[in-house]
Amino acid sequence: MTSRIEVRLAGMGGQGMILAGVILADAAIRDGKNAAQTQSYGPEARGGASRSEVVISNETIDYPEVIQADILLCMSQQACDKYYSSLKDKGLLIVDSAHVRRTPTTRAVRAEFTSWAVEETGREIPASVTALGFLAGLTGLVSRPALEEAVLDRTPSGTGEMNLKALARGFAEAEALKRG
Repeated sequence: MTSRIEVRLAGMGGQGMILAGVILADAAIRDGKNAAQTQSYGPEARGGASRSEVVISNETIDYPEVIQADILLCMSQQACDKYYSSLKDKGLLIVDSAHVRRTPTTRAVRAEFTSWAVEETGREIPASVTALGFLAGLTGLVSRPALEEAVLDRTPSGTGEMNLKALARGFAEAEALKRG
């Protein structure tokens, strides 16, 4: 890991991007790294593009916001359109293919987070957790045990099993992509 990794998680209000950022930052801290999480959810909470930003570093974090994202995860077309310009030239763009039809680059990793979440849990709501498992499995940014603990501690009571299934599917799909 370089000294500072900037991650922007973006989607529509209600897709769980703020919680996903909190979970990711929590997992990084559990792994012994420094992390800072910020968010934007003003009027976006009613359905517009929302974002959660996480800065992870082995060193002190002097500025807690994303300057230029190393990783951009987009769960909606509006979010992809709005935030793509903030991705570094060699940055990683990951999109939910159910909600992002067009990307401004052919280098995007398209994944079926919403479909996978429904297949595993019968619900769309844990798609953001599936996306976190995929992101972590693909990049190694945080460990699986730390992410599992953070999911259990940060998600609503009674949803732990569902969210762990969603997370596991994300990790499995990342492994399948790396093998293929």
